[in-house]
This record gives sequence, C-alpha cells and structure tokens, in this order.
Amino acid sequence: MNNTTAIKVGVLGYGGMAGYHRERMRKTGLYEFYGVYDTDPARQKAAQSEGMIAYPSAQALLSDKEIDVVLIATPNDWHHPYAIAAAKAGKHILCEKPVALSVTETKEMAQTAQEAGVVFSVHQNRRWDDDYIAARNIMNSGILGKIYRIDSFVCGANGIPGGWRKQLRHGGGMMLDWGVHLLDQIFDCIDARPLSLFCRYSKALGFDVDDGFDAQIGFDGALTVNVRVDTNTFVRMPRWILYGRNGTAIIDDWNVNGRIILPVYGTEIETVGIEAGNGFTKTMAYRPHQSVTEQPISRPEVDHDTFYKNFAAAVRGKEKPIVTPESVLKVMRIMELCELSDKTNTVIKEIEKEL
Repeated sequence: MNNTTAIKVGVLGYGGMAGYHRERMRKTGLYEFYGVYDTDPARQKAAQSEGMIAYPSAQALLSDKEIDVVLIATPNDWHHPYAIAAAKAGKHILCEKPVALSVTETKEMAQTAQEAGVVFSVHQNRRWDDDYIAARNIMNSGILGKIYRIDSFVCGANGIPGGWRKQLRHGGGMMLDWGVHLLDQIFDCIDARPLSLFCRYSKALGFDVDDGFDAQIGFDGALTVNVRVDTNTFVRMPRWILYGRNGTAIIDDWNVNGRIILPVYGTEIETVGIEAGNGFTKTMAYRPHQSVTEQPISRPEVDHDTFYKNFAAAVRGKEKPIVTPESVLKVMRIMELCELSDKTNTVIKEIEKEL
C-alpha cells in the first residue's frame, strides 16, 4: 500500500453496519472494500454480487496479503477474538463498538495491536454528532456561566432491537449499544476529575439484558452528569439539557432544534408566585417572559467523515488516531463500574482511581 492507492478493506461480518460503513467509506475515496467473510451464506452471496471476494473463512481473509485493514462488524462477542487474529496477521483494525465485552479483553486487543505495530481504532462515530458538537460548543462558550448539571438523554419507544442484541452472551443490551456512545461523549468533552458514579439498569421489558439505564456521574467542581437511555418511553424527551449559573440550554433532538434561555440583567423584575398543587410557591415559579431572553442554537458545521479520514491517515502514518485504545478502554471501565453499581445498588466512589 502507498499513499496514492485506496486502502483495501476486508470485512468480518457483512450485515447492516458493514453496509453502512461501506457506503460512508467509499464516499471518501480513500477505501476499497475488497473481500468479506460472513457466517451467513446469503451475506456471502451479497458480497460477491457487489464485486467483492467472499472468503471461505475468517482465516482465509486474514491471510490475504492484499488486505490492509480489517473491519470487524460482527456481534459484540466476536470483536475480541477477531481483533487478536487480525493484529497477529499484521492487519490494521477498525472495530465496531463496543470494542469488547470487558476491560480485560480490551487491554489484550490493544496490547496485541501495539506489539504487531498496527493501527487499532473503534468506531466512536458519535463524537461527530451535530447535537453533541452543539452541546460541547455551548459548554465551552461560557454563555451559560459555570455549568453545574448536564442531562444527556436518548429515549425511544420501540424496545430493544431484534436478534443478538437481546442476548447477554452476544453482548446485547442498551449499555453496550448506546451507553458506550453517550459515556464516550461525556468523557470526551469534560476535563474535570470524575469522583463518583451511581447507575441503575432497567429490565422492564423482560429480557436478560438491560433495556435502558440511568447513570449519574459526579465530577470535581460540583458538576453532575445524568446519562439516561430508555427504549420504552412514549413521550419525546430532550436530547440535552445544560444547566448553568447564568442560563439554561435545551437541545431537543439530533437536528439541533432547541434554545438557549438567559436572564435579562439590569431590570428589576418582581417575582410572581404560582399555585403549585395544593399550595403556593415563588421559588419554583417560572420567570416572567420579560425577565428572560431566548435565542436559537446554531447548528455546527461538522465533517461527518472525520473518523474515516483520520483512520486512513493513521494507517498511512500521517496522523495519530483520534479514537485511541486508551479512550475506549476508559469508557469500557466506566461501563463495568455502571454494572457493578447496579448489581450492588451502591455509589462507586473515587472512580478516578479505577480508570
């Protein structure tokens, strides 16, 4: 491989996610999908009809010297063995998330890749979601003053996706499906020291994997982050709420609809109370309209192909991977602590020492 030819990709697991990757990676002009191995004969035939080699085994794919990169897009429990085999075969590795099922597996994958001298990165694509970038921009702008609470919600009403995602042995459940993204976003944008964590899983739908969870993480500087995933919520929930000393921001959805609400300074406003249930309150009353101002949230300009471009540059030795093994290992450890907190119904303290 040289810096002018397309990077040849071999795919392990040619399902829906692999098809998604193929379209996105081809669009960059940096990759060529060369061959596939899938345990499903129908997917093998589909690969052949699309002009790719259908290998008889994973080992046959890994043995082909034409392949530069192995894309692992299998059920989660196969990420670890395939990544180890790919590294030992001298192939660069692009792995679907979650990277593995445990910290132990993740460490072995990273170490094997390092020893083999190959690039190993994980598809944490939601670092380039418009809503996340918009939320991060608001946090960094200072417009809300000191941020003391962040709510990050992803809630739907269609239950756990079908197939292996409902099975514990394959690494199913919403913590590994969505938690891995939302926790990655939080630890990508917050520099403060994490102090404590409390998490409860939901199994309301009756499967042996979680159908959602609530995780509360305390950070140094009196910052609390609430991450919630639920697959049985029948009302629309905001994607983000950012609470600051000087204002509040709400991002309603992935399209960055929302608003920033700020107080109007310099004008004395009488606090008006409201009837609150079987009582009266001024403390919990909303501010009158003339005492606040609202402004829309600017949709950021985001290159949604950044991950693929960076990975190609890393394979060619021009850049370091943005999504590093260290960052995915940290998120994997946080998810393990969430599971421990749920099982023991306890707050995990001094979590920085665990990372």
